[in-house]
Amino acid sequence: MGKNNYFQFKQFRIEQQRSAMKVGIDGILLGAWANVRSCSTILDIGTGTGLIALMLAQRSQAQVTAIEIEKNAAEEATENVAASPWENRVEVVNVSLQKYAAETAQQFDLIVSNPPFFQNSLKAGNESRSLARHTDSLSYETLLQCTSQLLSNEGRCAFIFPEQAVKEIEKLAQQHQFCLNRITTIAPNEKKPANRVLLEVSKKESATVTDYLTIYNTDGSWNEKFKLLTRDYYLNF
Repeated sequence: MGKNNYFQFKQFRIEQQRSAMKVGIDGILLGAWANVRSCSTILDIGTGTGLIALMLAQRSQAQVTAIEIEKNAAEEATENVAASPWENRVEVVNVSLQKYAAETAQQFDLIVSNPPFFQNSLKAGNESRSLARHTDSLSYETLLQCTSQLLSNEGRCAFIFPEQAVKEIEKLAQQHQFCLNRITTIAPNEKKPANRVLLEVSKKESATVTDYLTIYNTDGSWNEKFKLLTRDYYLNF
């Protein structure tokens, strides 16, 4: 996935020639999983190509703000939004989360992020790709702190993280007065260990709903639960 210069979905197309991070399953999972119910304002942190912002615009009536620190990605996301059916509801802003949080008074009903998550690992040779992949520019602590500031009291946040980061995220979430609402653990297939976790948090206490998702069956075909989750987007589902 993501080797071509574009990715065609049912209702929109993502051009991805200039963005460092191409369309991937992590972004598609988050865009399909995030709960958009009763949302009038959505913030997508680190939008990249604009993928998740457009996925959420497709299945909501919300005004979506998509922020992106990397200039080339922000420009490409802006073009993808302009070519979509939701140009009037999605705005791309070339800015860091830290700067945006410092300068806006707006609060959001839903905040989503597929954040950079490589810590203390080899940096990619490409500077833009390294910025998109590594936590130097956006630590988990900063992400949770800014999210807490930008989220409305009734709102919720949805993230995707590596499975090994979950304990750290849960600890940070608690420090910032977030409660865990939903956890979906994801494995590539039934024979491989989980490697991603989708988390929904909010400022309101509730029972935590947990479930498990595999992307592929053991024979290499798409898992039915994954197909059901993403069927509004993939052309062949």
